[in-house]
Amino acid sequence: MLFTEVTFAFFLPIIFILYWAVPKKQRWIVLLAADIFFYMYGGPLFILLLIGIALVTWGSGRCIETGRSRDSTGVESAQSANSGETEYRGRTVSANSSHIFYLIAPVVIVVGLLALFKYADFAIGTVAGICRAFSIGFTPSALKLAMPLGISFYSFAAIGYVADVYRGKISAERNFFRYFTFVAFFPTVLSGPINRAEDIMPQINDPADFDADAASEGLRQMLWGFFKKLIIADMLTRYVDPVFDNCEYFIGLTLIMATVLYTFQIYCDFSGYSDIAIGTAKLLGIQVKDNFRSPYFSRSVKEFWSRWHISLSGWFRDYVYIPLGGSRVGEARHDLNLMLTMLLSGLWHGADWSFVIWGGLHGIYQVTEDFCHKHLSKKENRDKKERDIKRSAPWNIGHGILTFALVSFAWSFFRANNTSDAVYIALHMPRGLRHIADSYIMMLNNMGLDALKLTGIAVLIVILMAVDFIGLKHNVFALYGKLPLAVRWTVYIGLTVYIIIVTLNGGQHQEFIYFRF
Repeated sequence: MLFTEVTFAFFLPIIFILYWAVPKKQRWIVLLAADIFFYMYGGPLFILLLIGIALVTWGSGRCIETGRSRDSTGVESAQSANSGETEYRGRTVSANSSHIFYLIAPVVIVVGLLALFKYADFAIGTVAGICRAFSIGFTPSALKLAMPLGISFYSFAAIGYVADVYRGKISAERNFFRYFTFVAFFPTVLSGPINRAEDIMPQINDPADFDADAASEGLRQMLWGFFKKLIIADMLTRYVDPVFDNCEYFIGLTLIMATVLYTFQIYCDFSGYSDIAIGTAKLLGIQVKDNFRSPYFSRSVKEFWSRWHISLSGWFRDYVYIPLGGSRVGEARHDLNLMLTMLLSGLWHGADWSFVIWGGLHGIYQVTEDFCHKHLSKKENRDKKERDIKRSAPWNIGHGILTFALVSFAWSFFRANNTSDAVYIALHMPRGLRHIADSYIMMLNNMGLDALKLTGIAVLIVILMAVDFIGLKHNVFALYGKLPLAVRWTVYIGLTVYIIIVTLNGGQHQEFIYFRF
């Protein structure tokens, strides 16, 4: 089921009423039923995969905890902190015991299933390309497997759960059905945010009391998410897709404008989904952590990744980057760790070399930033973290513009249909810019734009960025709730009617971009 389907408008109120009507101890059952119905609505087959991954990771978590409880019986708590040990229910126990099998086995199984559905054809195509390059007569057939919705997201949530149980960070859940409720949590199962068991499981097992303010805040966040998705993102699609899908016919400013518009399209599309998901969870009294925090106001690419898709960047930090050594190693090894993490992040997003290049670009950006900070910045700033250094307004603005330009350029590789298109776009962006007036007119004609449409786009982007700017220091949705009642309801009604009119009157509804990943 999609948030933008009419069915969801009936589904959510029913779940809301049932959830708050039943006693606290039974609410997780309503949530479990909602999870199953929501996921199975578009097709029942792939829920078997979701159940299988949940069973494997739940069983592994139980085995880890059972074995650790047995091993830790009678063990003294005072042991070396440098021996890879961790605190477990008041006792220090080894994190490198024989039970590591129960960590490795589910990770191999889950990653293997993810690779089969998501990367099998990519691997086959790569092998076929290598064979052609060396004139080897081998033409493997593509599997063409349908990719289950949300597999990239719920797989990472499940892997994170096993890893946290292994580290002793959380206790293993005894009830499989409660655990499945977490893995299949319907607001986030299809496109995130990627939840952590330590955040969601306690709220499932011990539900909060109804909070009218939190529910109202959730509705406001959902409305803003629908606005970003249905009004801004879907509108920008009509101008972005024709250029990227036929990029060989365009050069210069047309490619640049399409890339800039895509920069806002993907942000509104994905953050819009996250806002709807987080707002939906708030209606049920469940707090899901933010996934975006005004990312296009970042002053460095490193800061950008602390504000963009926060649940994914945090997952890679905790389960890939830090286990590789993080920043606790030499400079060269640290740069390698950073590059590997970003390359894997790129590959996670899609099965094409263009996504790997996109991740590699972000890795190169951050390695370069680290080098400049360590070797080229003022001596008094070199031992400080970037966020702790006070900068002048011109510095912040200049670096903000540079970061936006670098991120936007990288998005062209992300959006391109394949690697050859991405390379073409990168090479042909500078073409024709010497004659800027002619390029501007050509861009308008190529993209079907005029002064009025361009002004409308600019107004929407200004509104978006103004809200994000306020969000740098305030909770926008809570802040809005403090406005006079008349003002609030005027905006609620006006925005809702506007979304409905635009959607029904020629609106071009598009699938959420991250459903592909």
